[in-house]
Amino acid sequence: MSDPSDPSRESPVPPPVPFDPEIAGPLREARAAPPPLETLGDVPAFRAAQAAFAAVSDEELRRGGAFDVEERAAPGPESAPDVRLMICRPAAASGPVPALYYTHGGGMVVGDNRLGMPEVLSWAEEVGFAVVSVDYRLAPENPHPAPIEDCYAGLVWTAENAASLGIAPERIAVGGGSAGGGLAAALALLARDREGPGLYGQMLLCPMLDDRNDSLSMRQMDGLGMWDRPANDVGWAALVGEARGGPEVSPYAAPTRAGDLSGLPPAFLDVGSAEGFRDEAAEYASRLWAAGGRAELHVWEGGFHGYDWTVPDAEISRAARAARVSWLRRLFR
Repeated sequence: MSDPSDPSRESPVPPPVPFDPEIAGPLREARAAPPPLETLGDVPAFRAAQAAFAAVSDEELRRGGAFDVEERAAPGPESAPDVRLMICRPAAASGPVPALYYTHGGGMVVGDNRLGMPEVLSWAEEVGFAVVSVDYRLAPENPHPAPIEDCYAGLVWTAENAASLGIAPERIAVGGGSAGGGLAAALALLARDREGPGLYGQMLLCPMLDDRNDSLSMRQMDGLGMWDRPANDVGWAALVGEARGGPEVSPYAAPTRAGDLSGLPPAFLDVGSAEGFRDEAAEYASRLWAAGGRAELHVWEGGFHGYDWTVPDAEISRAARAARVSWLRRLFR
């Protein structure tokens, strides 16, 4: 008989959380479409499928003339290439506007500065702010710290050049979803620790925060949803390699590793109850509160990872979108 006090003995995993009935059918279809991401060798095929699915044109970014769009090159980290930034500013703005510095998702292995932008620009059009989207280098070709250093270099350049961009430098927030949510959280930590740009807020949507990949929700939803435990392991293997799960992982790669969450900007965290990132997002919000910080947490019942993009017209997706816009409006008022 095994010893129940043995710390290596993993606790029993409860049944998975049911998916919202309105999104369960589309989830089955979506899971059947992309190639699996189970090893680093799957990354090229995964990228090819995502690139075809997520292509975004300049016209989509302009949203019928609502935004002026330009791409700029910011100096990259030392001995690294320049960082490409997609800058979308409200065309009708007569003075400096707030800005969301956006870090795209993609599990650290896929995507560019156009990924996810149509949804982000819908918030920006409704609230009235600019979006600066960063094209950071991807893992595994460029492991940590390349992605976060690219993001930080672009953020510093944006803050230093805010006046010429029509952006209010004191009202720049960071935000992103999934891997981008993790990078946004890491940016807030890095800006605090380097005494860099003072950030106005951090928007962390279903954020990828913890390289250990062993939370109860990650084990509970293993093999289910859109970004399950094996895919998450590939993402962390690409970013930090064999260090993942060990004691040496940097908080600027995995923000849950940070010992001190004080002095950070107001946070918005948003996650589904039926996805692996649920527990790490909830724990991060709790730690922000414990450190005396401001955080708003939404856990959408029955939501899987990326449900709002997969089924945008579902009731749960509309409610999540309204909550995000509400927080951004209150942040930037």
